[in-house]
Amino acid sequence: MLKTLRTLISDERGAQLVEYGLLATLVAIVVMVAVGALGTGVSTLYANAAGSI
Repeated sequence: MLKTLRTLISDERGAQLVEYGLLATLVAIVVMVAVGALGTGVSTLYANAAGSI
């Protein structure tokens, strides 16, 4: 029983999976913010171009 408990405590695969999950979430948030900012800029650019035509 103690051997199994020690194995579970020293096993870091679960922690690595959580870290990768957090990293993927952070990247997704950054991408969403960037796309939102670029989308607004591109929309304004097209609106200005259409207005000047």
